[in-house]
Amino acid sequence: MNPDIVKKVIEAALLASGKPLNIDRLMHLFAEGDFQPEKADIRKALTEIDEDCTDRGIELREIASGFRLQVREDMAPWVSRLWEEKPQRYTRALLETLALIAYRQPATRGEIENVRGVAVSSNIIKTLTEREWIKVVGHRDVPGKPSMYGTTKEFLDYFNLKSLDELPSLAELRDFETINAELDLQLPGLEMPEQDASNQTADSESNNENKDKDKDKVDADAEPSLDEDEVSADANVVESVSDEESNDSDNEETEKN
Repeated sequence: MNPDIVKKVIEAALLASGKPLNIDRLMHLFAEGDFQPEKADIRKALTEIDEDCTDRGIELREIASGFRLQVREDMAPWVSRLWEEKPQRYTRALLETLALIAYRQPATRGEIENVRGVAVSSNIIKTLTEREWIKVVGHRDVPGKPSMYGTTKEFLDYFNLKSLDELPSLAELRDFETINAELDLQLPGLEMPEQDASNQTADSESNNENKDKDKDKVDADAEPSLDEDEVSADANVVESVSDEESNDSDNEETEKN
C-alpha cells in the first residue's frame, strides 16, 4: 500500500472518530490481507500530518489517550461562536480541590480539607467524578477507610496533557482567580467557596453591629443638652424661689406675734 494512503487513512480516521486514537487502534484500521504498516510507518504518517497542520487552524496533539486533531487555542474565540451555550465556569474551590488531587494523589477528602482549611463540598467531589476527572483509586488504611482520589486519562485529555509530568511546577502556578478569569468557565449549580461564604456572613454580622452602634450614637446625639449658662440660670431661679418662701414664712410668724 502506498505510504500516502496510510497518511490519508490516519488523517480521515482522526477527523471521523471524534476522540483520541492511539497507535494500536490506528494499526487495526488496516484489514488483514492489505498492506500492514509498522508502528514506525504510523508514527511517520503522524509526523507528516503534524507538519501539514503547521500553518492551519487545526493541530495534531498527542495526549494521554492517543492522538487527536483539534482546533488551535488561538482560534477558539471564533470557533466558539458556533455554539450558543456559554462555556461552563469553574469555581475557585473546585479548581483548588482538583489541583490538590492532581499534585498530591492519591489524596483523601480529609487531607484536602486540611490543606484548604475548609470543608470540601460534596457537590465538588460529585462534579469532578461525574466529569470523570477523578476517581477512587483505593482506601487509606486508617479508621473509617476514607477513599483516596486520583486523576484520570479524561483529566489529562481535557487539559491537553500527555502525562502528569507535563503539569506545571508549583512555582509556575498562578493565582486561581487569574486562571479562572482566563478560562472564563464556571459550572452551574455549584456553591461559592466555603471560605468566601463564611467571610460574607462575618462581614454581614459586622455591618449589622456597626449599624446598631451608629443608631445608638444618633439617639444619644438627639437628646437635648443644657449648656452651663442655662444650668446656672435654672439654679438662680430655684434659689430665688426658695428665698421668697423663706420670707413669707418669717412674715407669717411676725403677724402671729
